[in-house]
Amino acid sequence: MNSNFSNQVVQWQKIHGRNDLPWQNTRDPYRVWLSEIMLQQTQVSTVLEYFPRFLAAFPDVASLANASLDEVLGLWSGLGYYSRARNLHRCAVDVVNVHQGAFPATSQILQTLPGIGRSTAAAIASLCFSERVAILDGNVKRVLTRVLGFDADLASTVNEKKLWEEATLLLPKVELHVTMARYTQGVMDLGATICTQRKPKCERCPVASGCVAFKEGQPERFPVKTRKLKRSAQSIWLLQAQTREGGVLLSKRPTPGVWAGLYCLPLFDSRGALEAALPEGCRGALVDAPAFIHVLTHKDLHLHVVKWPLMASDTPKLDGVWFAADDWLALGLPAPIRKLLMA
Repeated sequence: MNSNFSNQVVQWQKIHGRNDLPWQNTRDPYRVWLSEIMLQQTQVSTVLEYFPRFLAAFPDVASLANASLDEVLGLWSGLGYYSRARNLHRCAVDVVNVHQGAFPATSQILQTLPGIGRSTAAAIASLCFSERVAILDGNVKRVLTRVLGFDADLASTVNEKKLWEEATLLLPKVELHVTMARYTQGVMDLGATICTQRKPKCERCPVASGCVAFKEGQPERFPVKTRKLKRSAQSIWLLQAQTREGGVLLSKRPTPGVWAGLYCLPLFDSRGALEAALPEGCRGALVDAPAFIHVLTHKDLHLHVVKWPLMASDTPKLDGVWFAADDWLALGLPAPIRKLLMA
């Protein structure tokens, strides 16, 4: 089955796979790396908006390394999972300073760079340098567990290691300079377009004839992962002190923590703490906006916005920095904060 599976994926990808995305049809590791980081837990449609803007601002790894972290976070604003942006910048700096501006050609060395895990390293190495190494992102796990009938619980690191071994056995063995990039892209495409989480299109799948899950008639049973993330909740009060001209008071969030490294409205644990930080006599001017929930991966943020409208010349001294309307637009801001200010 091994060679037959990889051949089927390679042939299918040529004709039916995704071949027109802006980070495809290239051996440039910078573009592939940038797309891989952006695509982590983010839909392709969203990345299509951000990818060209990033390339326009930072056309190569040297320009990204030379940029400030605030510039990078500003362009990343709205993509979420901001540790990716911080690691992106750190990685660019390391590529320039440690590797003389060239991405390492092996997955083993790529994994030593900030923000590059085993699967991302394998994607770069196989797509750009034809290394025979397996990727195992969420889409590919779904494809391979279904094809193999791999029903071991992936919450166990031992079982995940076994799946890595199985994934490696399925890789192409000949003409790697051609087949590795096509195969790697192909298994990703299968997971994204055919072997979807719900209602997979088995009738259009090129490997259905050898797929255990298809034969058993229950593809949605795979992959098996029992451990569920525990969600938590946090209430936050935000001070929106803003002038008529759009100037706003912002403070930079500490690392680690919620929205680490981003500029944010001053943040408090209670309305009382917010009031205590303001000058006497201003509390009558405060206006409570309707509270709303912002959903993070592991946590629900209950946001309570307290507005403090100010005259243009009335910018009291508080913890934080006053930014004019033309200045805060370019800052790295959490998505809900940007929406509040734009409104």
